Amino acid sequence: MNSKKKLRSTSIIPLLLICVTSLAQDIGPDGPAPDDRTNDKSKTPMSAERLGELVLNVDQDARFSGSGWEFQVADLKVGLIYDVNADRMRIIIPIGPIDDLSEDELLRIMRANFDSALDARYAIAQGKLWGTFIHPLSELSDEEFLIALGETANIVLSYGISYSSGLFIFGGGDSIEIQQRELIESLRKKRS
Repeated sequence: MNSKKKLRSTSIIPLLLICVTSLAQDIGPDGPAPDDRTNDKSKTPMSAERLGELVLNVDQDARFSGSGWEFQVADLKVGLIYDVNADRMRIIIPIGPIDDLSEDELLRIMRANFDSALDARYAIAQGKLWGTFIHPLSELSDEEFLIALGETANIVLSYGISYSSGLFIFGGGDSIEIQQRELIESLRKKRS
């Protein structure tokens, strides 16, 4: 897939910080006030209305459409789909068509799903490669939603580079060794 050339130069870690900052603006820098625990939105089940508030904190120009939202994060087109009756939600961000996806890239994506994508995942549907996050709606906290949004955007932005959600790599997989090998190879090529 030629998406490697299309990757944005947006810094990955600040994106997650942007999402967490949106949460902090809503709750406050030290969390909810001690005497305001009855108003603590993180203790109540996530609702469609609350998801909308969180999305609008991230992108004031977000558009609601039926049972979901379309909005922008770091120049990425984000879809948020939910079903209250099924108690499910999904964040989806397109990466590109799968037409040119090589076997090596597919294997790398699957390895990333094991250790460096964390709770976000690479997925294939409708002839496209996607960054996605899926979770029960009612159990989702404000912070989990914003971190999931950051992780999903990060795996899209880091596709073809580190294939990482931006936080850390869960041990036991192959990503660290692959990244180290790729670094050595890139340094060798620069020497030539």
